[in-house]
Amino acid sequence: MKIISFNLNGIRSAINKGLSEWLSQESPDIFCVQETKAQPEQIDGMTLQSLGYKSQLVHSALKKGYSGVAVFSKQKPDYYSIGMGVTDYDSEGRVIRADFGDVTVVCVYIPSGTTGEVRQAVKMQFLEAFTEYLMELRKTRPNLVICGDYNICHKPIDINHPERHTNVSGFLPEEREWFDRLIDLGFVDSFRVFNREPNRYSWWSFRAGSRQKNLGWRIDYHIVSESLKSRLKSAAIYPQAEFSDHAPVMVELI
Repeated sequence: MKIISFNLNGIRSAINKGLSEWLSQESPDIFCVQETKAQPEQIDGMTLQSLGYKSQLVHSALKKGYSGVAVFSKQKPDYYSIGMGVTDYDSEGRVIRADFGDVTVVCVYIPSGTTGEVRQAVKMQFLEAFTEYLMELRKTRPNLVICGDYNICHKPIDINHPERHTNVSGFLPEEREWFDRLIDLGFVDSFRVFNREPNRYSWWSFRAGSRQKNLGWRIDYHIVSESLKSRLKSAAIYPQAEFSDHAPVMVELI
């Protein structure tokens, strides 16, 4: 089972700029998208279907052109659900769950707190609600793959010049402490099972030269249940595509 997670920064623009050709070449079994910035009727479902993605689950924000997640898969899930059951967060289109056999994929787009204290507070509240959601889900679905844009760099190795970012949303102590707690609850950072090198990032700002100088952040993850660690075949950060400021991340399960 090959799963790719990708913050597209707008799925309509990405399709116009070559997403379909890229997706045809990579051909994951499951394609999880964050920041669709589109309503369901605005997404080119026919093109995705022509690439084999018969199941198309879309969770859009009520605010048009904002947030949104989607899960496209070649096999229809045995079960799926949209949102966490918390209106404040579900209205922003942030979570989809899809069950495939004994594996449950959760696609998440965690809020950013970069616009100020109000949104940072929303982010921290979301993290606690999301943890509760995962713990309840794990009672009946122990094999979880939680993929998406976390908007958090977990370790100093995951960000350029960590000493410069200790007071910046995305690398705040309380955000990293939440990530520590998540791992301690029985989860694994799949990428770090295979790669422990520094300077492996999945997002670069639009600031001039940040990509060329590799001044990036690793904020896109596949976090998996400890029970799936023995089934990990590979995990990788792919090269950044031209149609997004993020790089896609991949995990493959046996």
